[in-house]
Amino acid sequence: MKFFEVHYPYYALLKANDKEEAMQLYTECVADDNGSLHKEIEEVERDYALAIYGRFSKTENGEFILISEVIKDIKNDKSMVLLIDGCLR
Repeated sequence: MKFFEVHYPYYALLKANDKEEAMQLYTECVADDNGSLHKEIEEVERDYALAIYGRFSKTENGEFILISEVIKDIKNDKSMVLLIDGCLR
């Protein structure tokens, strides 16, 4: 799995097999592509994604996700949106 980050128009940290799949996840779960997504999305290192996800991920109740859950989400082979811009919640 690869990890991708988008800062504009809305922040997201994604896990996907490739850039195209990450872009599809973004447009399905975060925001429509205004034509610049291909330029805005960038691949990031696994360790970076782990650090960001572990530091900022919270449950719906506002509590931080357990580190065991963070590691499980990072290690599994499921494509997913890990983090999303807080203004979209």
